[in-house]
Amino acid sequence: MKIEEVRALSDKELDKQLEEAHQELFNLRFRLATKQLVNHRELPRVKKRIAQFKTIIRERELIKG
Repeated sequence: MKIEEVRALSDKELDKQLEEAHQELFNLRFRLATKQLVNHRELPRVKKRIAQFKTIIRERELIKG
């Protein structure tokens, strides 16, 4: 998902996407611990998505005052 697409999401959708990304990160960490994770590059990708979501949420908080 590109940053422009993230910015276009509503607050509810953004919260939902953030929760899904956290769940995906949990699942990836679980698979890593049990030696079932094939592509290790998925972990940083999901972490980056979470950071993007949190950044957009914080920007919106600052704009609202």
